[in-house]
Amino acid sequence: MFKIGDFSRLSRVSVKALRYYDELGLLKPMMIDRWTGYRYYSAEQLPRLNRILAFKELGLSLEQIAQLIDENPSVEYLRGMLRLKQAELQQRLQAEQARLALVEARLNYLEQEGTMPEYEVVLKEVPAQLVAVVRETIPNWGQVNVTFNRIFDEVSGYVQEHGGHINGLPFDRWLDPEMADTNMHVEAAVPIQAPIPESERVKVIEMEGAANMASVIHHGSFDGLSNAYNAILRWIEANGYRVRGHNREVYVQYERTGAPANYVTEIQFPVEKV
Repeated sequence: MFKIGDFSRLSRVSVKALRYYDELGLLKPMMIDRWTGYRYYSAEQLPRLNRILAFKELGLSLEQIAQLIDENPSVEYLRGMLRLKQAELQQRLQAEQARLALVEARLNYLEQEGTMPEYEVVLKEVPAQLVAVVRETIPNWGQVNVTFNRIFDEVSGYVQEHGGHINGLPFDRWLDPEMADTNMHVEAAVPIQAPIPESERVKVIEMEGAANMASVIHHGSFDGLSNAYNAILRWIEANGYRVRGHNREVYVQYERTGAPANYVTEIQFPVEKV
């Protein structure tokens, strides 16, 4: 018989861990001295302890290990549990690899630019949402602001007139596959709580979401949006993604008569790994 300290040195398992295994019922001492409270273990318990450690190395929880040791499940059950753990570890590995790619891209940026980036780009999930939309063609860049003001007024007014409830931030989408200088196809979208009747101009659709939406926040006048666009497009390329849909401009903070310096606009691009 070994005192807990001796058994700890023999098994290379800490006294704290042995006490915890005792509390969980995973590995109880062979004997506890009624007078001193000393725990005593036997060499015959080493195989059980080694099996606990082996399962722990596989990433199984102590609760799962207790079930495997005490209930003697079938090989099929054990195989299923290990396959689940395998899938979990693969998913975690992919996430860490993606994080490593982000770190490497940031290091490359710092080496090339020698300064922190003006814009921070993040990936997030954007769910699908019900929206009322109006599509329009903008003849040239000089008409961008006035056109968006007009069609956002049109779609918002239509929603209110038909008893709809706006349920989120308005946004636009640019629908052309490449940026043009004339005849640009766009749409203005307003999220709504529930369907409303459509018209010839205003349509109600389920706007698709994106599991990976690259996002950047621009503070200030719309005149500076090109800098934010450049930043997010560079980020997409540097991190091994490609654009897989129409980009959006979400109007987080915008008052038509307010100071442009207070505008907050989010630019979004749905992306996928190359």
